Amino acid sequence: MTSRLSISILLLVAFAASAQEQDSVKQDSVKQKHDFRPTGIRFGTDVIAIIKSTTDDTFNGWELNGDIDFYRFYFAADYGYWARNYTAYDAGYSNDGTYWRVGADVNFLTKDPDRNMFYFGLRYGQSVFSEEMVIQKLDPVWGDISTTLNNSNVHAHWFEVTTGLKVKMLKIIWMGYTVRLKFALATDDTDNMMPSDVPGYGRADTQSYWGFNYQIFIRIPVRKKDSIPLKK
Repeated sequence: MTSRLSISILLLVAFAASAQEQDSVKQDSVKQKHDFRPTGIRFGTDVIAIIKSTTDDTFNGWELNGDIDFYRFYFAADYGYWARNYTAYDAGYSNDGTYWRVGADVNFLTKDPDRNMFYFGLRYGQSVFSEEMVIQKLDPVWGDISTTLNNSNVHAHWFEVTTGLKVKMLKIIWMGYTVRLKFALATDDTDNMMPSDVPGYGRADTQSYWGFNYQIFIRIPVRKKDSIPLKK
């Protein structure tokens, strides 16, 4: 009788422990469910492009940036304008055009309540631009020689690997930087001359190109994080 009672008690303890373990697993599984609904949209601009446009006579441009969160994944988009104007002793080069990029970032600071970001991402970029090169040679025998080469409405595209930080400074003000490794540039076939400088990318004669942006953002909240309980 005693042995039967002991066995019954052991079975009850085992059953209770099993039930508690199952409840714990269910709670953990609920906790691990992630809410992919966006909580805010950020709009910003590249500060370096603004400073460079006011201090560098050979450059004029601007860039707008934006992103929206889906848990730890962010959809990001950029749009900008870029113009160059170089002058040398016997030649001058100028271009102007627009560009855009789209892609996604993965945030590795998932437990930060302020939603600060340390991220890696990918981008696809496109540009449409026109350029002109004027070559002038002073020849004492044959006189001045002037040649003009130009490309109009050139299309280019490339890819980027990105990394960077975005940090909350004030209630809706964010600042951060993005480092870009640009590669796999491809342009239209051009008859007059090879493309020299691609807006949004840089020198067209390099297989890869580094870029750096320092950005300031305004974040517009869409909803509070976890304001609506997740369904079990």
